[in-house]
Amino acid sequence: QVQLRESGGGSVQAGGSLKLSCRLSGDIFNNCGSGWFRKSPETEREVVAALYAPSPSTYADSEKGRFTISSENGGHTFYLQMKDMKVEDRAVYYCAIKRRSIVEGYYQCSDDYETWGQGTEVYVAT
Repeated sequence: QVQLRESGGGSVQAGGSLKLSCRLSGDIFNNCGSGWFRKSPETEREVVAALYAPSPSTYADSEKGRFTISSENGGHTFYLQMKDMKVEDRAVYYCAIKRRSIVEGYYQCSDDYETWGQGTEVYVAT
């Protein structure tokens, strides 16, 4: 069982930077993908960035060049570095992971994100 906890949310001025953290606790051995999502009152939940090592990270088009997903601490923590923030970045941000399981004798990564954090709120002021 793995639990995720986000931190680092808060208020920032437009054009500023913020770094979110997602700390994992429990058995992370079968983690095979990490992602950051966000949801605002105006939008559905959307993926912001995803990390599937050793493949390159992927980003939503509007976040390319502004956001960076990374991990450290042996995979126990991953981050979302946000810069040049915009008012439309205001949302509750969630981290989530995919887990792998054995299917017909081989490890297979799940298609869906299975475990989620509680969210951390980000407010961008003009």
